[in-house]
Amino acid sequence: MERILPEAARAGIEKMIEFAYSFEPYFAPTVVLVPGFVKEAVGSLSQTTGQDVETLEYLLGMLICYPLGMIMLSLPHGKVKHLFSFLLGAFLLQFTIGIQWIHQLISSLVVYAMFLVLPAKTAKTLVPIFMMVYISAGHLHRQYINYLGWDMDFTGPQMVLTMKLYSLAYNLYDGELIKNGKEDRAAKKCASVAVHSLPGIIEYLGYTFCFATVLAGPAYEYKFYADACDGSLLYDKSGKPKGKIPSQVWPTVRPLLGSLLCLGIFVVGNGMYPLLDPSDPQNADPVLVSEEMLAKPMYARFAYSWLALFFIRFKYYFAWMNAEGANNIWYAGFEGFDAKGEPKGWEVSNNIDVIQFETAPNLKTLSAAWNKKTANWLAKYVYIRTGGSLFATYGMSAFWHGFYPGYYIFFMSVPLIAFCERIGRKKISARFDDGKKWGPYAMLCRVTTSLIVQYMIQPFQLLAFDWAIVNWKNYYFSGHIACVVFYLVVSNMPTPKKKEA
Repeated sequence: MERILPEAARAGIEKMIEFAYSFEPYFAPTVVLVPGFVKEAVGSLSQTTGQDVETLEYLLGMLICYPLGMIMLSLPHGKVKHLFSFLLGAFLLQFTIGIQWIHQLISSLVVYAMFLVLPAKTAKTLVPIFMMVYISAGHLHRQYINYLGWDMDFTGPQMVLTMKLYSLAYNLYDGELIKNGKEDRAAKKCASVAVHSLPGIIEYLGYTFCFATVLAGPAYEYKFYADACDGSLLYDKSGKPKGKIPSQVWPTVRPLLGSLLCLGIFVVGNGMYPLLDPSDPQNADPVLVSEEMLAKPMYARFAYSWLALFFIRFKYYFAWMNAEGANNIWYAGFEGFDAKGEPKGWEVSNNIDVIQFETAPNLKTLSAAWNKKTANWLAKYVYIRTGGSLFATYGMSAFWHGFYPGYYIFFMSVPLIAFCERIGRKKISARFDDGKKWGPYAMLCRVTTSLIVQYMIQPFQLLAFDWAIVNWKNYYFSGHIACVVFYLVVSNMPTPKKKEA
C-alpha cells in the first residue's frame, strides 16, 4: 500500500491512525474478562503444538461455545440469558482480539443511540450507512498496516455485527409500517422477522454480542434470538409448550462432528494443495502464479486451483458448522412450531449446505447454499430494497468484504454468469431439462457451474489486482470469453414454445 499512495496521502493516513491509537490507553483497562493464567496457558499450548497463538485462541473460542451453550440452556428465560449472552460474547472477543473488542461495544452503543433518537424511517438509512462506514474504515486500516495479511483482528466480528444492525434497522422500520397498517412490498416479505419496538439495552447487547454468533456468525435476525431467550419460541403465554419440544442433541452433535471433520480435511488438504506460498503467504507470489505453476499446461494449473480452492472452503465449513451446533444446543437455531404444533426444523443457525453447494447445478442454488445468512441479509435488506438490482447486491457484498481488488473483480464478474444462466434457462433448459435431479442435463449443468465458478472465484482468494490478472491472463480469460460467446449465441436462438417445454 505504501508504494501505491503518494506521500501526502500516506502522511494524512498516518496521522489518522496515530489519532485512533492515542485512545488505546483509555480502552486497555476494559480488557478485564480474561484472566492472565488463561493467556499463559494458551501460550504454553502454542509452544507445545507449534500453532500460532491467534489460531489457537480462535479455535478454542469456537469450541468453548458448546459448554457455554449448555449453561445458556439451563438459565431461566429473560434478562439473565441476555446478560449471560452479552458478557460471554465480550469475553470471547477479549480472548481472541484483545483490546479491539471495544469496536464492537462502541459501534453497538452508537447505533442504539441512533435507534433512540431517530425515526425508524431515518434510522433504516443512517444505521446501515454508519455500519458500512465503520467496517470500511476497519478494512482500510487493516489493508494499510497489514496488506495481504491474514492476521485475526476486529474486522471479522465487525462484519457479523454490520449484518445484524443493518438488518435490525430495517426490522424496526418494517415493524413500524406494519403497526401503522402501511406496510410496503418489502415489509410484507419480511413481516415474520419485523420488530415492533426497540429492545431494552440488555436485550440489545445480548444480541449484538451473542457468544454463539460473535466470532463467525451466523447473523440471523433479532427476533430469532429474542424468541429463544424469552421462551416464546417454545412456550405460549400460559407457559405451556407450543408442541412436543424436540431434542436438541442430534442437531447439536451433527454439526459439531461435521465441523471437526471439515477442520481435519482443511488442515490436510490445504497442506497438500496450498493456494498461497506457505513460506511467506503475505509477500511471496501465490502458488497459482508462481513460475513453476505457470510453466505447467493450462489443464494442470486449473486442476490444481480447483483442488486448492476446494480444500480452502473447508475452513469456512468448519467455522459455520461449529457455530450452528453452538446455537442449536440452546434452541437458538430451532425454527419453532407450525400451526399444528409440529416442529418446523433447525434452519435458523444453518449457514452452509456443503453437499448442495459442491453439487450446485446453477449459480442461484450455489449462492443459496453458501453463507446462507449473508445471502439472507443481501436478499432481504439489499436486493429487494433496491428493486432487485444485481449490481447493488453484488456491489454491497464486495464493499462489505473489504477493498482488495480481488473482491471487486470477482463480484463484478458474477453477473456475467447470472446473465448466461437466465438466458440458458429460457432457451436451453426448456428444451433439454428432463426434470431429473441427476439426469444427463443436470450433470452437465453441475460440471459447468463448478468449472466456471472455480475460474471466476480465484481473484477472491488472491486479493491483489496483479496476482488476479496474471492468473486469469494465463487462462487467456477463457471463462469470460466463454460466457460472452455463450450469451451471444444462445440469445439469438429461438425461444421454445410452451408446448415444447
